Amino acid sequence: MTKNTLHDDLIVFDGLIISNWGGDVFDAMRKGGLTAANCTCSVWENFRDTMLNIGAWNRMLAAHGDQITKAVTVADIRRAKAENKTAIVLGFQNTSAFEDRAEFVELFKQQGVGIVQMTYNTQNLVGSGCYESTDSGLSDFGHDIVAEMNRVGMLCDLSHVGPKTSEDVIRASKRPVAYSHCLPHGLKAHPRNKTDDQLRFIADHDGFVGVTMFPPFLPRGNDSTVDDYVTAIDYVVNLVGEDRVGFGTDFTMGYDKPFFEYLNHDKGTGRQLTEIWDVEFPDGLESIADFPNLTAAMDRAGWSEGKIRKIMGENWLSLLDRVW
Repeated sequence: MTKNTLHDDLIVFDGLIISNWGGDVFDAMRKGGLTAANCTCSVWENFRDTMLNIGAWNRMLAAHGDQITKAVTVADIRRAKAENKTAIVLGFQNTSAFEDRAEFVELFKQQGVGIVQMTYNTQNLVGSGCYESTDSGLSDFGHDIVAEMNRVGMLCDLSHVGPKTSEDVIRASKRPVAYSHCLPHGLKAHPRNKTDDQLRFIADHDGFVGVTMFPPFLPRGNDSTVDDYVTAIDYVVNLVGEDRVGFGTDFTMGYDKPFFEYLNHDKGTGRQLTEIWDVEFPDGLESIADFPNLTAAMDRAGWSEGKIRKIMGENWLSLLDRVW
């Protein structure tokens, strides 16, 4: 099977995209052969504003039904592949939309939300983020939220979560949990990157690692290439095995500085958490349309077809099948 034919045949699952949703992004998804993605619809928003975002998604799903479809099961994702569409998995990067009500978890599950990150960079009612000065761990309310997410079948994501809170969630959850989009601290020291011990710990507890390509967290920053990204993925594979790894790009297509300022301030409006980066995605993977280049880079690195299939998407589907 040639590289192009192989990519066309793959299940391609992106563990995190937070782009400016619309026709241009959906066109790029189809051009890139993207089967499905975890698409962020809440970061700092409360219950009402997140429901408005989901309402906007429902309108887009209706208007672009020839390109995209909502996915609430793994069967929906495989059906999207057969129908040459991209399956949209609605996801949160924070539990702020749950406010202080555990019953909101099921309400959002009923709207199709399948993946929720426990905290976004800082403290919330559930626990601490990776930029919080004191990681107090998973709160008692947080334990209730994890239990409710387990009950309804919603994946706990720990990408932006503090190390103590992450460990607590991994121990508390009765279902597998994930870092949907992270990079290894062993390649670059950064608060958002996960240490070798953290990566092994989540894997040892039946968890999963989605490797991101966000340039500030890669060793060569904005000078990175798609081959550097594959090297980072392989670093994690060598730690935890090829059955527990996928990718989550963190693509931010179509957004400009005000949006990044919103993301990088506590609760969207508070203290600035990090510098506002000038992001240039890796050469060869500048757009969602470029996913065939990722498959080609894996082939160049000498990966077997079986390994490529797993990392590009089959591992994600196996994880979601166990959680959902």
